[in-house]
Amino acid sequence: MALPPKVFDRTLIAEHLSRRPTEPDDFVTQLALDDLASRLITVSRDFEQALIMSPDGSRLPLMGRSASGAFAFERISTVLGSPNAPLVDPEALLLPRQGYDLIVSLFDLQVINDVPGFLARIRAHLRPDGLLIAAALGGDSLTELRQAFLRADAETSGGAFARVAPFIPLADAGGLLQRSGYALPVTDLETYPIRYGDLLRLMRELKGLGAQNPLADRPGRMATKALLAAASAAYADLAGDPDGRVRATLEIIWMSGWAPHESQQKPLRPGSATVRLKDVLGKA
Repeated sequence: MALPPKVFDRTLIAEHLSRRPTEPDDFVTQLALDDLASRLITVSRDFEQALIMSPDGSRLPLMGRSASGAFAFERISTVLGSPNAPLVDPEALLLPRQGYDLIVSLFDLQVINDVPGFLARIRAHLRPDGLLIAAALGGDSLTELRQAFLRADAETSGGAFARVAPFIPLADAGGLLQRSGYALPVTDLETYPIRYGDLLRLMRELKGLGAQNPLADRPGRMATKALLAAASAAYADLAGDPDGRVRATLEIIWMSGWAPHESQQKPLRPGSATVRLKDVLGKA
């Protein structure tokens, strides 16, 4: 069986994360955690065994709350381990136990080379009718940054280089869940427009979050002053506001699915409908 292509360099990502300030203003993770809390509170389930994971699991909560009450999370990390969140290889994903009621994954899909395999391995650790909730950066995240550097590279070197990681399009998210064996898949998208003083402010924030270019196939040389100047000009042209600030797009895709169970609602078999569509709509 052929191995999936290596898209992300997790060793480099771990280095980036380890160099962050002790208490970075990780507003992206906080947005996801706030949204996760509002989603969980609507779920009328008891979670006796729940796990939450992310590239840096040390910043994850220990407790969650659903409509049935509070529950405890186990924490793990898929890139940067810590005493409170031990490191687990996401490409193998040997979790501490089987039979979880709930597994939450926050932004692990940004460091995984084999996404369907990762989702399938999570499903294998869920009990029947157990729930997966995953957050991933959506396909249009940082689209302005990607376009600005493509334009700048073409201008300064006549070529094009991948400087921003690919993200998952919303249209593909549901299919990934189905392909990985989940029942009742649901996906939705939250979009956050963010503004910065200039391109360099955005790049400094990405560095502070440990989110520099994580691609295995990345340019081998450092960005020059000429490239950064061209990218700044292109960014201002693409996403500049009248007050001189620039816009950046952040998308968070939420994916949920259930480990199959006989109690779950099943789709009707083709040809089993008892009412014809034209009878409902009336004659043309």
